[in-house]
Amino acid sequence: MSVIHTHPGVKRNLVIMWLANFFISGSMTMVVPFISLYIQSMGNFSEAYVQTWSGLTFAVTFISAFIFAPIWGRVGDRFGRKRLMVMSALGIGISVFLMGFATTVWQLFLLRFLMGIVTGFIPMSQAFIATQTPKEVAGKVLGTLQTGTITGSLMGPLLGGALADAFGYSSTFKWVAVTILISGLLVIFGVKEMQVKFSKEEDTKNYTRKEVLQYILNKPILLIVLLMSALVQIAHFSVQPILSLFVEEIHGPVNLAFFAGIAFSATGVGNLLMTRRWGIIGDNHGYTKVLIVMLFASGLVYLPGMFITDIWQLVILRFLLGLFLGGIIPIRVAYIRQEAPLSTQGEVLGYDTSLRFFGNIVGPMLGGTIAATWGFSAVFLTTGLLLILCGFVMLITWLRYEHEPNTKHSHSHTF
Repeated sequence: MSVIHTHPGVKRNLVIMWLANFFISGSMTMVVPFISLYIQSMGNFSEAYVQTWSGLTFAVTFISAFIFAPIWGRVGDRFGRKRLMVMSALGIGISVFLMGFATTVWQLFLLRFLMGIVTGFIPMSQAFIATQTPKEVAGKVLGTLQTGTITGSLMGPLLGGALADAFGYSSTFKWVAVTILISGLLVIFGVKEMQVKFSKEEDTKNYTRKEVLQYILNKPILLIVLLMSALVQIAHFSVQPILSLFVEEIHGPVNLAFFAGIAFSATGVGNLLMTRRWGIIGDNHGYTKVLIVMLFASGLVYLPGMFITDIWQLVILRFLLGLFLGGIIPIRVAYIRQEAPLSTQGEVLGYDTSLRFFGNIVGPMLGGTIAATWGFSAVFLTTGLLLILCGFVMLITWLRYEHEPNTKHSHSHTF
């Protein structure tokens, strides 16, 4: 059964949320390429000062988001996710708009911290769509939704750089804020929060935070899926901060920004091509099995990075990586849709998001430390081995708790 035919409002919501996620993702990534340049323009600072505060200013958003993501998920479960998405868009938009008026580094740092508190639009949109989607097509629908985020993140840096060159950093922040507020308007006027029909008592029960955590702990596969959120992000983000430096080492300084941009974007292109397809495969063959395949494949793709000597080898590797990494987020969200009671979907996804942000914090620090100590090749080696280890952990958990015939495990909550 296609989700498109379950209710006319479901298709409309999916289309609107795709557009909103496109604007949010594109807007958030527009400013990433020039945060360090914006800090540099605020005073006569040393190179070390700019690098340090660029890292801190970038990371502080993830730190506050890590703390608040489960809280907003729980609030959304209780009071409605549409209101929360509107509040998130408004909060992010105001924060980014004020960044355009920042004159000191600490002002920018504080605004990035405040932005992290309300950064939950995309995860909340996933919970919003997931709870309206029948479980048998959750992977396909969530994969479709994820393509909006990926498309925005691919176009954002390009548009952000062009706007910054044409109008300056301050004006770019203000234009970005406008596009974020457009996302809020799309939700206000275009999205209808559907009344979900609960078919099980556990779907209607109001769980305390302690009960939600206990529920997760009693579901070993669900627990491991959530922990994978952090480990996959640690692995993926360990390469991000050193990628431009690695491009410079293998290619030289000529057109460095251009070729580094290609290397970054190659993963996004791979994601875009396969995200929806992985969702469909997960719907048909089981989310856990597909997740195991993607973890092993991603790890094996990373390992040849140790031997890269040419920029195009790196681009091909990053593209192949994107083919496998692209489906991990929608597959995880679809699995949570399958396993978690509907009344706790937002909170459980909040924990998933929080763990992802934790990985975003730890990954760059780990990758930078490994690269500084043992070189770039060691980063690719440890990243590949970490993903393969994740695949083995996921496989062993699946064999023990889901594959064994005598294990009690629920697969059939009805929509």
